[in-house]
Amino acid sequence: MQTIIKQAVKFILVGILNTLIDLGVLNFLIFASGIAAGPGYSLFKGISFTAAVVNSYFLNKFWTFKVQKTNGVKREFTQFFIVSLVGFGVNVGVASLVVNVIGVQFGLSPKIWANIGALCATFAAMVWNFLGYKFIVFKK
Repeated sequence: MQTIIKQAVKFILVGILNTLIDLGVLNFLIFASGIAAGPGYSLFKGISFTAAVVNSYFLNKFWTFKVQKTNGVKREFTQFFIVSLVGFGVNVGVASLVVNVIGVQFGLSPKIWANIGALCATFAAMVWNFLGYKFIVFKK
């Protein structure tokens, strides 16, 4: 049980870094384009999520779950990709739901609401990704 707690803590730390990468890329794209809603926002969210996932693969493989094996890497990466693709759908779907369907609430600016949508999406995808990485991709 202690191992899963350590892994969860490391996963959360990696997730914090990934969230910073995700939000950094997202906000750069919002700032550069002025687009904070609609299809452009969904595209930007997809790009920012992808940047975070690449970072996630390496840190989770070698640090969180300490997988050093070199055989079966193709299968492992395929599983990682599939779990991440579902996580991508959860992430972009939740963010788009909050931003484009629910819409701005509480008198907040669209840019602040775009970040709230991104954070809600990050939490939902985090739960899925941890379970998928732990029990499917990097299982021992």
